Amino acid sequence: MLAALGIKEFEENVYRTLLDQGEQGVAELAAALGAPSSRVRHALARLTALELVRRIAPGRYRPVEPLTAVPALVSRRRVEMESALGRVQEEVADLAHAYQVGRLRYDPGRLVEVLSGRNAVNQRVDELTRAISTHLWVLDRPPYLERPDGESDTNESEMARTRAMIGRGVEVRSVYCPESMQRSGRFDTVVKLVALGEQARLLPNLPFKLRIMDRKVALVPLVGGIYDSLVVVHPSGLLDALIELFEAYWRRATPIARPARAESRDEPSEDDLLLLQMLKAGLKDQAIARQLGVSARTATRRIATIMARLGTETRFQAGAEAAARGWI
Repeated sequence: MLAALGIKEFEENVYRTLLDQGEQGVAELAAALGAPSSRVRHALARLTALELVRRIAPGRYRPVEPLTAVPALVSRRRVEMESALGRVQEEVADLAHAYQVGRLRYDPGRLVEVLSGRNAVNQRVDELTRAISTHLWVLDRPPYLERPDGESDTNESEMARTRAMIGRGVEVRSVYCPESMQRSGRFDTVVKLVALGEQARLLPNLPFKLRIMDRKVALVPLVGGIYDSLVVVHPSGLLDALIELFEAYWRRATPIARPARAESRDEPSEDDLLLLQMLKAGLKDQAIARQLGVSARTATRRIATIMARLGTETRFQAGAEAAARGWI
């Protein structure tokens, strides 16, 4: 019965004999069990370590009440097993990596998967995305994949998906470009995600799309303007190079920060702070208008107003002045 707790059959027999007879000496137990005293002593030492018996005098032992001792042992055993299983789980990734490296030596074609057709691409990307556990690093630019349900992404679905990843402890790092902000309201969505924990930066342009998942898989479209062919890169020198490339773009990019809340009438509103962030990020009037949900003329007028308020003549000066004032 107690084997599941790591107790051997003879040790259990010693414990049961003590429960039946009460306090006993080594010689008495050896006689009752018909076993050598040395074997009994070894079993008693083990039972004592497990806190199932107590040594009350040299060579004499008393059993601990089972309703106290056994549940405590079960709890300890459960913790030990959970810890052991956790260590095994941590080793799985290393074992998989070793397997992949070994296979690549004999079959270099396994370095990459080449996927063709939008359905195949969507399905594989969805599978890999669901498996993310530690990192998601992205160079973000159009075109974008459809969701598994065939619909295009929305600000709400992006918010929910990224919030869930961050909640699981995934490090989300994204480098955007002005073309990333074609969807109305997306810049504000990214700013809100930054407040939740996404690390976001922006560059004037990105030459291609890239996703790095858990630093173990990279996804690169084969044709920049079409998202129906994809290369999945597995652990290799090529993957290491793509990781270094991402980090190089990351270092060059400008951080997107959550605008500070206005504390006085002299400070800009949250909408103005968002507009300043977009100016600093290099978005043009039409892109800013799309993000604010207004006409290009209205966006231009608001930009002119805030530049005049800051006493600046260029967009760059406006961004620099806002940053100097600690607004962005």
